[in-house]
Amino acid sequence: MGKFQALKISAGPRPRKQCKSPELSLLSSPVREREQSCRTKSRLCSGLWQDPEWPAPVQSCAVLQALHQLYYDPNIENKNLAQKWLMQAQVSPQAWHFSWQLLQPDKVPEIQYFGASALHIKISRYWSDIPTDQYESLKAQLFTQITRFASGSKIVLTRLCVALASLALSMMPDAWPCAVADMVRLFQAEDSPVDGQGRCLALLELLTVLPEEFQTSRLPQYRKGLVRTSLAVECGAVFPLLEQLLQQPSSPSCVRQKVLKCFSSWVQLEVPLQDCEALIQAAFAALQDSELFDSSVEAIVNAISQPDAQRYVNTLLKLIPLVLGLQEQLRQAVQNGDMETSHGICRIAVALGENHSRALLDQVEHWQSFLALVNMIMFCTGIPGHYPVNETTSSLTLTFWYTLQDDILSFEAEKQAVYQQVYRPVYFQLVDVLLHKAQFPSDEEYGFWSSDEKEQFRIYRVDISDTLMYVYEMLGAELLSNLYDKLGRLLTSSEEPYSWQHTEALLYGFQSIAETIDVNYSDVVPGLIGLIPRISISNVQLADTVMFTIGALSEWLADHPVMINSVLPLVLHALGNPELSVSSVSTLKKICRECKYDLPPYAANIVAVSQDVLMKQIHKTSQCMWLMQALGFLLSALQVEEILKNLHSLISPYIQQLEKLAEEIPNPSNKLAIVHILGLLSNLFTTLDISHHDDDHEGPELRKLPVPQGPNPVVVVLQQVFQLIQKVLSKWLNDAQVVEAVCAIFEKSVKTLLDDFAPMVPQLCEMLGRMYSTIPQASALDLTRQALKRKPDLFLCERLDVKAVFQCAVLALKFPEAPTVKASCGFFTELLPRCGEVESVGKVVQEDGRMLLIAVLEAIGGQASRSLMDCFADILFTLNKHCFSLLSMWIKEALQPPGFPSARLSPEQKDTFSQQILRERVNKRRVKEMVKEFTLLCRGLHGTDYTADY
Repeated sequence: MGKFQALKISAGPRPRKQCKSPELSLLSSPVREREQSCRTKSRLCSGLWQDPEWPAPVQSCAVLQALHQLYYDPNIENKNLAQKWLMQAQVSPQAWHFSWQLLQPDKVPEIQYFGASALHIKISRYWSDIPTDQYESLKAQLFTQITRFASGSKIVLTRLCVALASLALSMMPDAWPCAVADMVRLFQAEDSPVDGQGRCLALLELLTVLPEEFQTSRLPQYRKGLVRTSLAVECGAVFPLLEQLLQQPSSPSCVRQKVLKCFSSWVQLEVPLQDCEALIQAAFAALQDSELFDSSVEAIVNAISQPDAQRYVNTLLKLIPLVLGLQEQLRQAVQNGDMETSHGICRIAVALGENHSRALLDQVEHWQSFLALVNMIMFCTGIPGHYPVNETTSSLTLTFWYTLQDDILSFEAEKQAVYQQVYRPVYFQLVDVLLHKAQFPSDEEYGFWSSDEKEQFRIYRVDISDTLMYVYEMLGAELLSNLYDKLGRLLTSSEEPYSWQHTEALLYGFQSIAETIDVNYSDVVPGLIGLIPRISISNVQLADTVMFTIGALSEWLADHPVMINSVLPLVLHALGNPELSVSSVSTLKKICRECKYDLPPYAANIVAVSQDVLMKQIHKTSQCMWLMQALGFLLSALQVEEILKNLHSLISPYIQQLEKLAEEIPNPSNKLAIVHILGLLSNLFTTLDISHHDDDHEGPELRKLPVPQGPNPVVVVLQQVFQLIQKVLSKWLNDAQVVEAVCAIFEKSVKTLLDDFAPMVPQLCEMLGRMYSTIPQASALDLTRQALKRKPDLFLCERLDVKAVFQCAVLALKFPEAPTVKASCGFFTELLPRCGEVESVGKVVQEDGRMLLIAVLEAIGGQASRSLMDCFADILFTLNKHCFSLLSMWIKEALQPPGFPSARLSPEQKDTFSQQILRERVNKRRVKEMVKEFTLLCRGLHGTDYTADY
């Protein structure tokens, strides 16, 4: 190890020896003959690099010309062609020859880099092509090149090191048992033309990339295990060297930094933590050096975070004082606004706490030192400044608080009680810290934030919200009481004016908990509802949070309807403010959904306000849709005559507008208006349900439900507008977006109406027939499937040409668009089970079922994407289950012709597949596996790498 002492007395580089261009004898080996048979035939551009034969004297020039075109040609098409050709050249047999030529000293670094990359690709991907008797020659030449580039281009040096690392991994452990020790010994040789520092940095680069190359290598699994074991043994040749170089006072900063990066790379091989102690301590000492700070942090965090580290509790306990010793440096960094340093120290503290809280909590006698670490992380959570403008550190700590809480609550009752006593005060402090961090900056400061910073802050607040919700499990109802007391004191105090930011943060805390936790039995919610009207709302952010808090309490309001009038006026007033669009509309929707049976007294006012904001076009499209859903919930609780009355006033303006649009010549602007109106109707019908079949109400609540009298209002409206919709459809039948919007109205109505949809079936059949006669679109197929699922007698309708629909759906199976194919497959899985109960369906299946099977087999044979095979398997399974006798006859006939559904199949393989399918009538998963296996055979992919993720 002492050999690198020479770097203290660098006398400059020795005179450089002339290096001959090394050439591997691979080019004259049987490998060359084998590879030449698959030589690329690229003729992408004119010039030397177009020559497909690539004679040895020309290859280097050809590659140089292509590289020049890649780097300097302004034409992007020429660049792309050159890049494609060069990628082929890198994997060609000639790469063994031109790679070395491109590494010549007279070439620029970009050219040399390509040569080094080509060598790495050949070694890492085509190792089996290299004869064993040439391993040593290749190794020696790589060492020679690395030595030469030790004082040359760093990017080329790194690429050569990666190539040698790949070679070492392929030879270990049998062909090169002491690879790492040999590397160290060879680079310590003093007869090298490179000075000691250059050799040292080159060796460290090689040692750094070796574990990284291992992590990304394509070694087979059994080889990876052998090599990992070999590398673990080789640590003995690496760590002492790293310790010496890091602790040696004469080591330059560049060497020490490289040592830390090398250590960081090796610890990710799951080296025992106790073997890393000396280097970890040296890395902690290096944190005081600003040039080494980042590398030291990375090394320490990687060492601490390895999964196996928790086994070495004694070493972990030794690390706690080292981390706590960074507190003064952390405070100074925060005070000086040094975000990089505070961020790095926080990473170290969190890595130790988050990865090993359970192991450290188990050491009861050391509870005080671990508590000190927890408090240090608390300081990081509450670091001064607004995220992400003034600090980016606090977000790192949030996951730690989840982990610590989970570990505490996982202990047996007695031990948990002890730790609850210690850590409950800590978690109450955490709530205060988080709510402070969640506060908005002043309006003036916030105005200067970029949109990206505002979005990051929004996400940060969501993370805080999730943490508060989680903390409730630890603190329980006392947390809500704590928040309520603070809000009450804030709003009722006359001593000093309160900031809207403080009020907003406390409400945000309530909202975070109430959104996911059942607060129906909380004794503080009535007081909170009473406090909300007292809040002076002069800010959009505060108003938003007030709205979301009311929305989060909507279930509580359903159980306490007397309090609805306290907050509903606030929500209706907010509807008129476009800046509160999302919060006000979503809150009204929640109230209408949860409290609909208590809203009839307020219904007229809600409808009037909603209608007003809709006509004024205050809200964006998505919020308009939500508002219609809210009104659907609201109207569902009224008597039928009241529903019809409100529907008339609500949708009449839109029907009139749609009538006008139906007369116009189709164009992009009126298309948007049509889709918008149809969307409003479909969203209204999605939630307008007078049958209450989706309600979860039990017991006394059922007495609130009105008894439906008269026709279903949705059916009444649909029948009134059906002719108008057909008129619109006649002009837009070729437009998928309009067809989809039309189908959405009926599809959502079918889901809601169930048997009440019966009066619409004849008209719907006629409309579907017109759609299919024009073009079978995915939305139309989905609607047919959904109508069929709810109303099987759809196919008894005289106006529906079942045969035409069936044939169109078969045609749709061959479309290139995946949604259309999926819709068609779904249609058949709903239709085929009806062949025994619906005569018209049974007849068309008998007549055209074979055509369906052939289309399915063609798709499996290679005409459809492999990602759709499960859908086609569903059709086969359904055919087998409901049409077995027909399928058993059809499948044998269909697979009889040679070359169908693929020329790659033997008669035996086809026979096996048909027998497998016919035997499996119960397990759908097995049929999907059979189809996947069969499609791979059809495509010639069975047993290849392409099947790995399939």
